[in-house]
Amino acid sequence: MAYEACELAELARAAVPIGEHELNPDGTTRAPGIVLADAARVLTAALRFFEAAAVFERVGGADWHVIGDILNVSPHTARVRFAMSEAAFREELLSPEGTQSGTASEVSSLRAHMTREPLETALDLDDWVLRHQDGDSDLGTAPVSAGLVQRKTS
Repeated sequence: MAYEACELAELARAAVPIGEHELNPDGTTRAPGIVLADAARVLTAALRFFEAAAVFERVGGADWHVIGDILNVSPHTARVRFAMSEAAFREELLSPEGTQSGTASEVSSLRAHMTREPLETALDLDDWVLRHQDGDSDLGTAPVSAGLVQRKTS
């Protein structure tokens, strides 16, 4: 979920600055469609974050009633919307290292890596958060990885 939030933030942040080279003298864009394309990428990332947040809540113990109440939908509607994503996430957690469920793609490969190497991913996210820290809130040196619970190995 944190990775999806990071991706969303990066896409949205990239849409903020507007350089002189991007605009005509009348304020219109020099490349028609680019702003809409950027907005579509932000929306797609927002939907991935939304889905990841629902899966995160489910894995953390929230039942369908809680999810439905938050989204102002019935528990059944919430389950229909997110159950497949939750099942895919849980399957990926249980799949042996080096295998991927579904089609092979860059995104599923990245997710498989994040599933196999959560600490490495969290450390990368720590770095990102610290580079983009706003204000004077003290996030510490491990704003993402500090929340991970280390699994005991036998």
